[in-house]
Parts: sequence; structure tokens; C-alpha cells
Amino acid sequence: MKFIVIGITDHPEPFFPPEVMEVIRNGKIFSGGKRHHEIVSPLLPVDAQWIDITIPLHDVFEQYNSVTYHLSPLTPIIIFASGDPLFFGFANTIKRKMPDADIVVFPTFNSLQILAHRLVMPYHDMRIVSLTGRPWQEFDRAIIERSEKIGVLTDKEHTPAAIARRMLEYGYGEYTMYVGEHLGNPKLEKVSTISLEEAANGDFSMPNCVILHTEKTHNPLFGIPDRQFSLLNGREKMITKMPIRLLTLQALDLPKRHVFWDIGFCTGSVSIEARLQFPHLQIEAFEIRQECEAIIQDNARRFGAPGINIHIGDFLKMDISALPRPDAVFIGGHGGRLKEIMAKILTSLTPDGVIVFNSVTSPVVARMSDRPSSRQLWDDACEELHLHQSEPIRIVLDDNNPIEILRA
Repeated sequence: MKFIVIGITDHPEPFFPPEVMEVIRNGKIFSGGKRHHEIVSPLLPVDAQWIDITIPLHDVFEQYNSVTYHLSPLTPIIIFASGDPLFFGFANTIKRKMPDADIVVFPTFNSLQILAHRLVMPYHDMRIVSLTGRPWQEFDRAIIERSEKIGVLTDKEHTPAAIARRMLEYGYGEYTMYVGEHLGNPKLEKVSTISLEEAANGDFSMPNCVILHTEKTHNPLFGIPDRQFSLLNGREKMITKMPIRLLTLQALDLPKRHVFWDIGFCTGSVSIEARLQFPHLQIEAFEIRQECEAIIQDNARRFGAPGINIHIGDFLKMDISALPRPDAVFIGGHGGRLKEIMAKILTSLTPDGVIVFNSVTSPVVARMSDRPSSRQLWDDACEELHLHQSEPIRIVLDDNNPIEILRA
């Protein structure tokens, strides 16, 4: 199947070079969004057939197959798409769904390029994030990494106002926001330069896009001081201490991991440290105590760590089948059910995944108790579940009891 994909702006009277006009005049089957149809309809042949691009896209491609069944293989479907069709555009969708398709692209400037042109802003160093039908993950990563110039493609949910509110909530207020609305339309086009505070309460018409810019430099912490966290009932022992936290992240081998589960997050210190040091990760944090939800949210806002997905309840009773499979798991609390938790983790852990657990045992308590130590529970679970253990790391902080960082 052959596709010719033509990029257009929001201009109500589009200009196309002669070779594109020739393609349109000779075309039979056309497609695009409803807004695109309104713009180009005066240019289409009288007998042109139009297919709206709507969700679900599977139905759209079924229509493409249907209308071309009785036509020559050389008859192209001509698609109109916004801006550059290869810039988060429909040409990429065609390549993904029909990798053998013959595709010709006639691009124009994308919306972020047009906005940069209006601002006379160099954009070769701009980091691009699409929030069009996508989650916050890559946007959160861009602000955590303090990118100086971020171009953002928006949608009806991820509006300039929603973006500004998220940035202010997590302490990224040093950016200036530039908003372009209806770019390319001489009657409706509007370009605004505003603070995030102004944008958070603003009302912006669609379609729009955003450029964020800051000139402030930032030196991130490598290891957050324990005293800066909100604690559970003020109990300092209910937090993984900073040196242990960093060694734990090292044991998890997070630079090459993708999905991290933190089971028994309590204050959220491990999840937050992981989010700030490795913002490419998708993080799922679990905790049985309801009161810890407000604590991790407070700490995440305090340290600028958006995007941690929080799950409250008994992990052993949760349905985890719909969650992304982890390749790194930290068990911060187990309530005496370590083997059961590890067994449940293994139902989802990727084949190359790793589990890390910090064992703390007081020598005095160990001598006086008939219960197995946390290290013994770990060893027994690893043996029964056929897990390969790495060499443990043993560390003593100040006058505290020894800690073993265990990895399987």
C-alpha cells in the first residue's frame, strides 16, 4: 500500500508547492483529522473520498485496506497531518502498523518550530516531549533533569495550565512558559510569554504547544540528607539511611533497569532517591499503612520527584497483573512474610530481574528470640524459590546494628 503524507499548519488557506498540488489534483482517496478536512476541502477533487482519522486507529486502517482493495496498488492514500508527519506524527503510526508500506512525506514546520520562529528563539538545543495521548513520564524526566529548554506537545488533558500546576507543585517554578495557540492561523494565532503562576490559572484554546525555558543552573543532590524527610510519627528509625539508600540503589543496578518496585516504602526515601537519580525509571511504590500515602506525597513534592505511582494496601492481596513487569525490586518491609512476598514478586519479575533486601538484626534480640532472623528468612526464601544470591554487603553506621544488603 502506498501513502503520501502532506504536512499542513492551522492556516485556513494553505499554500502547497506545485508538486504537492499535482498530487492533490490527481488523488482519489484522502484522509486526515476533521480539522484538516475543513482546511483542505476546497482543494480536493469533486469525486474525492475522505476517511476521518479517529480513535481507534485500527478501524481507520481497516478502512484504508477496504477502499484500496479494488484499486491499483499504485493508487496512494493521501493523508494530511499537522506539521512534520515524522515528528510525533501520523507517518510514524503508518510505519509502526504497516512497516512494508511505501511512504512519501511532504513536511512543513511543526508547531514547536513555528513557536520558536515567532519568538526568534534558537531551538537546536531544545528537548522535545510529547504529552499528546501520553503519560507524564518523559515530561517529568525532563524537569527532574532540569533541561534548560523544553518543547512540549499538549492535548486536552495535558494543557499549559495543567503543566504549570504540576511544575509548581513539585518545585520547578524557575521556568518561563511560552504558549503558542492556533499557530499558522492568521486570525486566531496567539503567542504568550507568561510565568508558571499565570499559566496555572490560564485558559488556552486548542491546538496549542508550549516551550519552557530557564537560565538557572541546578546542582542536584547525590544523596538526600535524612533529616530533610518527613517521617512516620517522627521515628528516625523508620527511614532507610542515606548511605544505605545509595548502596541499595547500587545493588539494584538501576541505570540499566526500566521498571522499579519499592515494596514497603514508608517515607518514600528509596523511591524518591531513585526517581531523582534515575528519572528514566517507572516507579511503583507499595505500602500497607494508609498514613504513609500523605508522607510520600509530601516528600515527593519537597524534593521535586513527580511520577511515583503509589499503591496502598496489603501487597499480598493486591492484583498486580496489570502493572508493568519490574526488573528491579526493593523490599523495604515484609511483616514476617518475606518468602510469600518474594514468591509473588517472581510471578511478575522479568527473567533478568533483581530483588534487593536490607537485613538488620540486633545481636541482643537474636540471642533472646526464637524467631528466625530476617537474614535467615531471606536465605530460606532464596533456597526454596531457586534464586541465585550475590555476595552480600555488610555495613555498620555509627552505633547502629549491622546491616546486610542482600541481592538475588
